[in-house]
Amino acid sequence: MASDAEMIGQIKSQTLSLIADLTAQPKPSYAVDGQQVSWADYLRRLQQTVDWCDQQLAAAEPFEFQTEGGSS
Repeated sequence: MASDAEMIGQIKSQTLSLIADLTAQPKPSYAVDGQQVSWADYLRRLQQTVDWCDQQLAAAEPFEFQTEGGSS
Protein backbone atom coordinates (compact mmCIF):
# COMPACT_ATOMS: atom_id res chain seq x y z
CA MET A 1 0.00 0.00 0.00
CA ALA A 2 1.28 3.45 -0.93
CA SER A 3 2.06 5.99 1.75
CA ASP A 4 0.11 9.24 2.02
CA ALA A 5 3.07 11.16 0.57
CA GLU A 6 3.23 8.79 -2.41
CA MET A 7 -0.50 9.16 -3.05
CA ILE A 8 -0.29 12.96 -2.80
CA GLY A 9 2.66 12.87 -5.18
CA GLN A 10 0.59 10.81 -7.62
CA ILE A 11 -2.35 13.24 -7.35
CA LYS A 12 0.03 16.12 -8.07
CA SER A 13 1.53 14.31 -11.05
CA GLN A 14 -1.91 13.51 -12.51
CA THR A 15 -3.10 17.07 -11.96
CA LEU A 16 0.01 18.51 -13.64
CA SER A 17 -0.68 16.23 -16.61
CA LEU A 18 -4.25 17.58 -16.84
CA ILE A 19 -2.91 21.15 -16.69
CA ALA A 20 -0.41 20.37 -19.48
CA ASP A 21 -3.19 18.97 -21.68
CA LEU A 22 -5.52 21.86 -20.94
CA THR A 23 -2.95 24.56 -21.65
CA ALA A 24 -1.63 22.82 -24.78
CA GLN A 25 -5.08 22.99 -26.35
CA PRO A 26 -7.03 25.79 -24.64
CA LYS A 27 -10.79 25.78 -25.02
CA PRO A 28 -13.28 28.61 -24.68
CA SER A 29 -15.82 28.72 -21.87
CA TYR A 30 -19.40 28.08 -22.90
CA ALA A 31 -22.96 27.44 -21.72
CA VAL A 32 -25.23 24.65 -22.98
CA ASP A 33 -28.78 24.05 -21.78
CA GLY A 34 -28.19 26.18 -18.70
CA GLN A 35 -24.96 24.40 -17.78
CA GLN A 36 -21.85 26.62 -17.68
CA VAL A 37 -18.40 25.29 -18.47
CA SER A 38 -15.56 27.62 -17.52
CA TRP A 39 -12.17 26.30 -18.53
CA ALA A 40 -10.45 29.16 -16.70
CA ASP A 41 -12.18 28.11 -13.44
CA TYR A 42 -11.26 24.48 -14.09
CA LEU A 43 -7.61 25.45 -14.64
CA ARG A 44 -7.67 27.54 -11.43
CA ARG A 45 -9.03 24.57 -9.45
CA LEU A 46 -6.34 22.30 -10.89
CA GLN A 47 -3.66 24.82 -9.88
CA GLN A 48 -5.15 24.97 -6.38
CA THR A 49 -4.92 21.17 -6.21
CA VAL A 50 -1.22 21.33 -7.10
CA ASP A 51 -0.69 24.03 -4.44
CA TRP A 52 -2.49 21.85 -1.86
CA CYS A 53 -0.30 18.88 -2.79
CA ASP A 54 2.83 21.00 -2.41
CA GLN A 55 1.68 22.16 1.04
CA GLN A 56 0.92 18.60 2.16
CA LEU A 57 4.23 17.27 0.90
CA ALA A 58 6.16 20.13 2.53
CA ALA A 59 4.40 19.52 5.85
CA ALA A 60 5.30 15.83 5.72
CA GLU A 61 9.02 16.46 5.17
CA PRO A 62 11.30 16.18 8.17
CA PHE A 63 12.73 19.47 9.30
CA GLU A 64 15.39 20.69 11.65
CA PHE A 65 15.76 23.82 13.71
CA GLN A 66 18.84 25.94 13.18
CA THR A 67 20.15 27.24 16.48
CA GLU A 68 23.27 29.00 17.53
CA GLY A 69 24.89 28.15 20.79
CA GLY A 70 26.96 30.63 22.72
CA SER A 71 30.05 29.79 24.69
CA SER A 72 30.05 30.67 28.34
